[in-house]
Amino acid sequence: MDHKCRRETLILIFLTISSVATSTSPWPMDENYGASYCLSWRLGVETNNVRLWRIVPLQCLRYVEVYMLAGQYDRDVQLIVDQIKFYLNEIVLPGDGMDAWILDVDDTCLSNVFYYRLKRYGCDPYDPTGFRTWSMKGECPAIQPVLELFNTLIETGFKVFLVTGRDEETLRQATQENLHNQGYTGYERLIMRTADNKRQSAITYKTRIRKEMMEQGYRIWGNVGDQWSDLQGEYSGDRTFKIPNPMYFVP
Repeated sequence: MDHKCRRETLILIFLTISSVATSTSPWPMDENYGASYCLSWRLGVETNNVRLWRIVPLQCLRYVEVYMLAGQYDRDVQLIVDQIKFYLNEIVLPGDGMDAWILDVDDTCLSNVFYYRLKRYGCDPYDPTGFRTWSMKGECPAIQPVLELFNTLIETGFKVFLVTGRDEETLRQATQENLHNQGYTGYERLIMRTADNKRQSAITYKTRIRKEMMEQGYRIWGNVGDQWSDLQGEYSGDRTFKIPNPMYFVP
């Protein structure tokens, strides 16, 4: 083999090895790729293109932490609430007391970010016992833009229904006290899971609640939740609004 052929062969081998290393590595050489991947992953989550995920990708732990704590999450929530208020300005209520609005509780009205900080912002698997223990403490802070929205809805004349996947038997008192202590007063009803719907998916359970509300004569003008399962299914209301949540997925 002459010198030129030997040189071309070595270059081909080098390029092959480099290609394999790049394709099998979770991180390409570009140091900015990590944040870009996690941004794309979060976008996929929020658009419901990434589904049935159980944990946050480990390489996105720092990204989710910064997103939740450094201000972008707060700005995103505020933008959504502003859009809801624009929508509210278009509504003329009949005034018969049957105009309803639905809010989810966990990570819609109340934040669990302090709990999920101990769970590496969702990089650890869901821990139902740990979350129940956390919820019973009643220490979830209000998500302030949603609290402001809640008060606006009450003042405007809506009947606000808080619909949560929390367990009625074990968590009602703690949840009611937590909501009250954070300023959520004057809502129409707090609806929680009971024994007869404990094993239902969130979509099935919440669809059933909305169906019952409409059968009672309520008009559901809006529905706000941090999970797509809060908003999917029938009887979802005239408008639905998704609060961002890259920490966990509820089917």
